[in-house]
Amino acid sequence: MEDYLPLSYLNQLVYCPRRFWYMYVQGELEINAPMLEGTYQHQNRADKPGRETDDQGRAIHRRLWVWSDRLQIAGFADFVESHGDSLLPVEYKHGQQGKWDNDEIQLCAQALCLEEMTGQQVEQGEIFYWRSRRRIQVAFDHALRQKTETAVAHAHHLVTTNHIPAPIHERQKCKHCSIQPICLPDEVEQLRIRN
Repeated sequence: MEDYLPLSYLNQLVYCPRRFWYMYVQGELEINAPMLEGTYQHQNRADKPGRETDDQGRAIHRRLWVWSDRLQIAGFADFVESHGDSLLPVEYKHGQQGKWDNDEIQLCAQALCLEEMTGQQVEQGEIFYWRSRRRIQVAFDHALRQKTETAVAHAHHLVTTNHIPAPIHERQKCKHCSIQPICLPDEVEQLRIRN
C-alpha cells in the first residue's frame, strides 16, 4: 500500500491543492499553534487504538485502519461505531465546522473504504468539532460520493504529473495555513503578474 493516498492528505488537497503538494509530494511541514493543539487533542482521544462497547450496545473501534484497493486510498478512521449491520465513521477535528467541504470529503472517503472492506452500505457519518463540542451529521449522498471520487482522482493526477498547483484565489484559507511561509502565495502571484 505504499502508493496509496493517505486519507488525511485528501483533506489537505480539497482545502488547497498547493498545500497538498507541499505536504504530500514535497514532504514539507510547518507546525503552527493550531496544528500543534489539534495534534495534542487527537493524541489524547482519537489516536489510541482499541475496541469498546458503549452503554447503548454499540461497538466502538478507535483508530481503525481502512483502505480501498479500487481508489488506492488508505488511512485511519478515528472512530467507527457499529451496531448490527450499521457502520458509522466519526472523525474528530480541532476547530469548528468551516465553510468548505474538505472534512466531509475525508469522512466520505473513509466510508467508501469501509464499504469496500465490509460489503455493507454506509449511509452517513459524523464529524466532532472540538471548538463547538458537537457532532455534525454528514449524509453520504450521490453528490458527496462523486466529489470524493473526483478529489481522489485529482490527487493521483497531481502526484503522477509532478506539477505544482498555482496558489488558490481564496486567500482567506491562507491566513492560518501552516504552509503559508513555504508556499508564499502573494509573492508567487506578484511574480506571475510581472511576467
